[in-house]
Amino acid sequence: MAYIVFTDGDCIPRRDFLSVHVNRAQPGHFLSGGYCKLPMSLSQQITREDIIDGRCFDYDWLRANGMPAGRKNLKLKASPGRAQLYNRLTPTRCNLKGANASAWTRDVIRVNGFDERMQWGGLDREFGVRLNNAGVKARHVRYDAIVIHLDHGRGYKDPAMVAANKALRVDVEKRGITTTEHGISQLMAEGYEKGDGLHG
Repeated sequence: MAYIVFTDGDCIPRRDFLSVHVNRAQPGHFLSGGYCKLPMSLSQQITREDIIDGRCFDYDWLRANGMPAGRKNLKLKASPGRAQLYNRLTPTRCNLKGANASAWTRDVIRVNGFDERMQWGGLDREFGVRLNNAGVKARHVRYDAIVIHLDHGRGYKDPAMVAANKALRVDVEKRGITTTEHGISQLMAEGYEKGDGLHG
């Protein structure tokens, strides 16, 4: 069965990121983790070599280069055994986060993917709500599927869109909606009509 792993272009996955998602995959579930958000100054310092050598995931190196201390950094220091324990004990609700998530392709298609009406601000979480409504359960990989998030400007942030996305998500959750009429199948249909190669 095909499996899809999601992350964002402003995130750097640790070397074991894909293997964690694949090894933790389980039928009837999707996985969701978080990220370690770096300050702007540190984000701008990281080099290609820091990524290749894995230094950018070393807690002591990050702290020495300007990352503030905090409880959220625990995931960078967790051993595999402790990561499993923390995943079970965390009080954080397991909402789907597009920066660090995975799901079976058949489940993604079943709920028709992301709602294409939604721009930045919560579209990943709404997608997860529909998966939940369809009976696909969430599992945490917060402490073992690790990505660091590079800070950057957000000129595209629109409070009105964020509010509209939240209202849509709340409605989807309240009504138990499992699919969208603005997702994969609609994009595919538009592609066929325009002859842009999606049918190839």
